[in-house]
Amino acid sequence: MANISRRNILKMGVVGAGTLALSSINATAAANEKDVKFDEEWDVVVVGSGFAGLAAGLTTAKKGNRVLILEKMGRIGGNSVINGGAMSLPNNPVQEKQGIKDSKELFMQDCLKAGLGLNHPELLETLAKRGNDAYKFLVEEGVVFDENVVAHFGGHSVPRTLTTKNHSGSGYIHPMVEQFQKIENCELRRRAKFDDFIVNNNGRVVGVAIRENYRFDDNLYSDDLENTSGEKKIIKAKKGVVLASGGFCRDRIYRKLQDPRIPDDVDSTNHAGATAGVLLKAFDLGAYPVQVSWIQFGPWASPDEKGFGMAPLLTQEGMFKFGFAVDVRNGKRFMNELADRKTRADAEFKILKEAPNAYPIAIGYEDSFRLINPDVVKKALSNDKLVGVCQSLDEIASKYGVPLDGLKESVKKYNEGIKAGNDEFGKPVDQLKGELFKENGPYYVIRLSPKPHHTMGGLKINEKAEVLSSKTGKPIEGLYAAGEITGGTHGASRLGSVAITDCIIFGMIAGENI
Repeated sequence: MANISRRNILKMGVVGAGTLALSSINATAAANEKDVKFDEEWDVVVVGSGFAGLAAGLTTAKKGNRVLILEKMGRIGGNSVINGGAMSLPNNPVQEKQGIKDSKELFMQDCLKAGLGLNHPELLETLAKRGNDAYKFLVEEGVVFDENVVAHFGGHSVPRTLTTKNHSGSGYIHPMVEQFQKIENCELRRRAKFDDFIVNNNGRVVGVAIRENYRFDDNLYSDDLENTSGEKKIIKAKKGVVLASGGFCRDRIYRKLQDPRIPDDVDSTNHAGATAGVLLKAFDLGAYPVQVSWIQFGPWASPDEKGFGMAPLLTQEGMFKFGFAVDVRNGKRFMNELADRKTRADAEFKILKEAPNAYPIAIGYEDSFRLINPDVVKKALSNDKLVGVCQSLDEIASKYGVPLDGLKESVKKYNEGIKAGNDEFGKPVDQLKGELFKENGPYYVIRLSPKPHHTMGGLKINEKAEVLSSKTGKPIEGLYAAGEITGGTHGASRLGSVAITDCIIFGMIAGENI
């Protein structure tokens, strides 16, 4: 573990608590442009190569700007390239084709409910207004959506989630990277780590200090104080800097400062580089911290695979929709499988707190996966360490230590709820159109364990994606941000499939406003 000084630990804790911005008391000040020599000059510098960074880079490059995108890892895309590729858009073209009625107001209501009303309304309203702009932008950049499927993710009142053909964030990242790299005088640079800001005498951000040939070390956390790899460079950004470096779910020091209940060794759905370094430097600069201690756990994850894995693809639009989850101690259902993420994760945590190894199980059958790309299903089901195949309820009971009587009673009550159109946990069973849970196998079973998935809080931005100063309440000139590094849009808990919406829209907006 990195030897992080007491001062740095206290600094991170203070910022995370959302108290005074450190720049007003003891900040490690950004360098002044008069004290440095610029090695390179660009119009715009974007930090991060995921959804938000590429949307910002493409948008501003198409205005004629020379753009440099920096990626600290050796691989492009961060969390974006490994996520499930689901994007929620109210009133989208596929909804219209299928006759699904939706509205911007309903979308906002659903987000507010999941976010416990802590969402910043002006940011949420921006998502509702600009959704179809984002859809058009992505299609123009070569993203291919599955035009036959509109998914119903947990917490949404109606199906409104689109997915890429390959059910992966790579379906966005690869074509966007390809389009960006075609633009003359623009560059996407890997293993280039942001270290600090360069400002002028008025406090405007005019550049960044970076390290090229940086080698990320997964044994170090937070702001990588011991990792000195790479060669230093000073980059001028004539028109602005966009922060799109994502969240900090893999930052074991910083996430625990925000929520001490998170064990040091708990697995996360995030890629290794999801740490807090860029966020902390922005706080040092004087950016407003917003809701940094709200960390979302993915309720569809499994302890039987590392990271994001395949389980969420099978559970979210498969087992949770056409099947159910039970407590292995008694065989009984314990939640609405299509509730928002926090509600479901809290229900699972309650079981695991009482019995740490009693992982709840999700149960489905072959038909449960019909809305998912068959190639994805085939690949996931081939992993027998993740997915258990049982020929009967008796076999599930025997293999997973579930009381058979309780399991059979759960099937009976679930089917009675479908027939009556009134599920005991409030699951919207009307969508199942009378489809009962099958009483004969084979069944597919996945063990469940919530994993840190998304950090709700971060930098406060306005509707123009400008980062606001804690000193003045006004934008920090030359500094923009988009995606998971920002806070306020999602409140206490992000509604599933709204992350890509957020990243693309505010990435576009940052690019438009520079």
